[in-house]
Amino acid sequence: MSVSKKYNFQEFFAGGGMVRQALGDQWSCVFANDFDGKKAMIYQQNWGTNGELFVGDIKDIHSNHLNVPADLSWASFPCQDLSLAGKGQGLNSERSGMFRVFWDKLLTSSRNVGLPKIVAIENVCGMLTSNEGEDFREVIQTFDKNGYHVGALILDAKDFLPQSRKRVFIIGVRQDLSIDPALVSTEPLEYCHPPQLTRAHAKLSESIKDNWLWFNIHKPVSREKNLIDILESPKNVIWNSKEKTQTLLSKMSAVNLKKVEAAQNTGRATVGALFMRTRSVNQHKRVFAEVRFDGISGCLRTPNGGSSRQSILFVDGHDIRSRLLTGRETARLMGLPETFKLPENQNAALHLTGDGVAVPVVEHLKNCLFEHLLSEQSISRRAIDNLFEVA
Repeated sequence: MSVSKKYNFQEFFAGGGMVRQALGDQWSCVFANDFDGKKAMIYQQNWGTNGELFVGDIKDIHSNHLNVPADLSWASFPCQDLSLAGKGQGLNSERSGMFRVFWDKLLTSSRNVGLPKIVAIENVCGMLTSNEGEDFREVIQTFDKNGYHVGALILDAKDFLPQSRKRVFIIGVRQDLSIDPALVSTEPLEYCHPPQLTRAHAKLSESIKDNWLWFNIHKPVSREKNLIDILESPKNVIWNSKEKTQTLLSKMSAVNLKKVEAAQNTGRATVGALFMRTRSVNQHKRVFAEVRFDGISGCLRTPNGGSSRQSILFVDGHDIRSRLLTGRETARLMGLPETFKLPENQNAALHLTGDGVAVPVVEHLKNCLFEHLLSEQSISRRAIDNLFEVA
């Protein structure tokens, strides 16, 4: 039996459709796009297509592609030039500048179908400070001048999954829509409005601050799984040679070697997340291996150049082994189900997951905000209809 859809959404820069996964059966995708043909193929394998998927540059999207009114428009636009590891070009770059193109497409299509009721964008927290905060101000001003109440939250995937992945979510609610007062706070909340966000907010103009929303969402219950719980069977994976593992250990600082020694002395098998970091030492760049044994992985990234691919370090007394994370393990770290189809090529799978948005984080926003905001409109609509019936 088919499920009746209640809400329509658009998914720009869709990748494999992680937002679609999070929104679930009550939401109907009326438009999706990605310029990467390999990602689009995976999108189709998982979701099929009813003509909603546009494969190509966002610049080539025509207003005819956006001809159905949307309750939500989501865009996880490229982050490279906003991240701390990027070159700092921000929204003036070709990649992160896609934010401007995204809004241009919404405005063009709005002449026929109106602007979406909710617009949500997701990106790295570097957006708050890139170009001395000018990029963040431009983003918020764009929402404001186009008729949206706007607010932002910082959420970390580690509250839901064994992965440290902190991201900023900027959410606009069209100003003609009613908002339940319970969905907003009169002041920032410790959980989702940390100091880096309040500092960025403080630099906004007073007129924009008057239009700002401190969204009120609760912190999720403690996550159920740690890193060790999402790993594949040791028999089904390829381990590094002893020499490779020793090379990784040789690249560790004294602090990290002490972490390994402490893990050896626990009296039980322990798994740590291992990743490479470039550090400055005496004005020279050196690559170090760093490890954490707190039950979570570092932030997944795309495997460009190879150094950003994460490994695990298995420690059981004197037995120390290492290997790369598999594509399926990274999918689990993003909250994707076992049924989600991944590329057969490991690098392609890692590129897909490392570029995505953590599924349970979007699901949390859906449950705490999106559906409440939209149901508020249906309640208002019913109230108006009832008045006419009485009359």
